[in-house]
Amino acid sequence: MTDFLDLVKQRVSCRSYLSKDVSEEVIDYCLDAARHAPSACNKQPWKFIIVKDKSLREQICSKALLPGIPMPWLKEAPVIIVLCAETSLITHTLAPTISKVRYHMIDIGIAGEHFVLAAENKNLGSCWIGWFKHKQIKRILSIPKSVEVLSLISLGYPKEAATPTVKKEISEIAYRNTWN
Repeated sequence: MTDFLDLVKQRVSCRSYLSKDVSEEVIDYCLDAARHAPSACNKQPWKFIIVKDKSLREQICSKALLPGIPMPWLKEAPVIIVLCAETSLITHTLAPTISKVRYHMIDIGIAGEHFVLAAENKNLGSCWIGWFKHKQIKRILSIPKSVEVLSLISLGYPKEAATPTVKKEISEIAYRNTWN
């Protein structure tokens, strides 16, 4: 097993995929990692739709992406993961109204990151995608009204090794005790 910090450092957004199939066993490994994520009140609001069907992936790419940011590489990805949250009166309406925190968004972010780190551990590339038409995704994939689509993740074996991006230094992002 790779050292955790090394795994985190090598995981980058992949935008070039081989046409090689991703096995159900490897996808289940990633889902298992995701389902172990913590969540507010242990609600585990996440739902993952694994889209391997070529026709559905083509519909997503042709009808559900917002204009302005071309993503030709998404058509190459053999899998598109659709991250969703089940909504409830308590966690999606009542609690956020009181605390001003949309807990399910945090929960989905943690579960999604567990997923992509597990994918990286299996030598898969992935890329978070937020530039899409939510209603179109729901229509294409028959997602019920009570479920919120929050993100897409492309998944597959990278065509080429990605170069890690330069990150800010710890001193640029963290403070001790007070803001400055």
